[in-house]
Amino acid sequence: MSDTRTFGDAVLAETVATGAAEPGFSDFVQLLKPRVMSLVIFTALVGMIAAPTHLPPVASFTAILFIALGAGASGALNMWWDADIDAVMKRTARRPIPAGRIQPGEALGLGVSLSVASVIMLWLATNLVAAGLLAFTIFFYVVIYSMGLKRLTPQNIVIGGAAGAFPPMIGWAAMTGSVSVEACLMFALIFMWTPPHFWALALFMKEDYHNAGVPMLTVTHGRKSTRRHILVYTVLLVPVALSLGFTSIGGPVYLGVATVLNLGFLLGAWRILRRDEVMAEADKYRVEKKVFGFSLLYLFGMFGALFAEAVLHGLGYGAL
Repeated sequence: MSDTRTFGDAVLAETVATGAAEPGFSDFVQLLKPRVMSLVIFTALVGMIAAPTHLPPVASFTAILFIALGAGASGALNMWWDADIDAVMKRTARRPIPAGRIQPGEALGLGVSLSVASVIMLWLATNLVAAGLLAFTIFFYVVIYSMGLKRLTPQNIVIGGAAGAFPPMIGWAAMTGSVSVEACLMFALIFMWTPPHFWALALFMKEDYHNAGVPMLTVTHGRKSTRRHILVYTVLLVPVALSLGFTSIGGPVYLGVATVLNLGFLLGAWRILRRDEVMAEADKYRVEKKVFGFSLLYLFGMFGALFAEAVLHGLGYGAL
């Protein structure tokens, strides 16, 4: 692991030393991980709209804005810390820092500034509970996951997935000033979804993680074990997902959508389990890639159904 980090540091140092073109606005946007941010915005927004009480439009808009900036701050700090391994992974080598378009210190400064500003502004716009949850989420993602778990244990995704599960809880807390069973179940839905989602990716990106020295389950236990883990976690995900349908924010629309999507996810996990490396290599991990893509649609579909239920319940009107 240390050898890989040394190699990554050397690659990064060489890139920085050679210099590159001046960073553009798009480079700083990329530093904030906009794809991850879009998921954070959507799930936090659903948490806000599904909540039983709402803030005035300006405060609600401010809340979602600074939740998004908090997610961006986490992304910038993650890219700053992981620049050495990003430099040796094909999937991430063109990110702004390893590509030499942004200096590590610039990313660190931006991440810290946005972290402080987003937490303080969310506190002023909403309440201390929401701001505290946002601060803890940033700390968890950057310190506990990125600096700690990611390079130490194959359970990195399992535990670290909590960071991505907090946004709907933060959105709910911004509206209500508290955390409820519904908020905890939305958290649990994302938390349980994260391992099979990322392990599906890891199945066809194993070499990247191996080269970077990241102890992903595919690297430490092999793809066969990873396939079993995907099925187990998908099975455990189903009751969590369906249970939301029987809370105050659920209903027939959600239950119908959840039934279809969870059956689809289970089928995908089963298809992955039945494959071996000869089959996977033959079609370039087509099934694994399809399941990974479906997992993204799954989460958007589940929270989209919660959004629809909120509208049908009359909770969404006037929220933003």
